[in-house]
Amino acid sequence: MTDPLVAGTEAADLVSALTSRGQTVATAESLTAGLLAATIAGIPGASLVLRGGLVVYATDLKAGLAGVDPGVLASDGPVAASTARALAVGAVARCGADWGVGLTGVAGPDPQDGQPVGTVYLGIAGPDGVSAERLELAGDRWAIRSGAVRSAVSALLVHMRAAPAG
Repeated sequence: MTDPLVAGTEAADLVSALTSRGQTVATAESLTAGLLAATIAGIPGASLVLRGGLVVYATDLKAGLAGVDPGVLASDGPVAASTARALAVGAVARCGADWGVGLTGVAGPDPQDGQPVGTVYLGIAGPDGVSAERLELAGDRWAIRSGAVRSAVSALLVHMRAAPAG
C-alpha cells in the first residue's frame, strides 16, 4: 500500500531534489502537527534528507522548542507571517538542516486570535534567505491541514529550484 499522506503531493519530487543536491530539510509545524514531516517520511529514501521536525502546536512551544522570539508572538501572534518565518529559521537551527519549513494557521472550526478559519502562514528558510506567504485554504480541518502540507511541499520545491545548488 502506498502511504496515504503522500497521495496528491510532490513529496517524491522533493525528496529526489534534496537528495540530488545533498541537502536536508526540517519542519516546525503548528496546525499540521507533524503531517508535513510524516508526508516527506512516506517517500522511500527520505532518511537521507529529512533531519526531523518540531511539533509546536501550543504557542509557548513555538518559543521554547522552535526559538520564536516571545516578543514576535506577543506582538504579531502565533498565526502570522513573522511567526512562520521564525518557525522555519528555528527548524533549520534546531535540527541542523539546509532548509526549514514553518507552518502555522487556523484549521477550525472556530477563528483564532482574530484570524479566520483557513488562514495559514507558510515560512521557508534556506540558503537563499527566509520568506513567508499567506495561504487561504477552504474546507474542513483535514482539508485545510492537508492543503497546507501540499502547499508547503510545492513551495519548497519552487524555492529549491530558484536557489543555487550547493
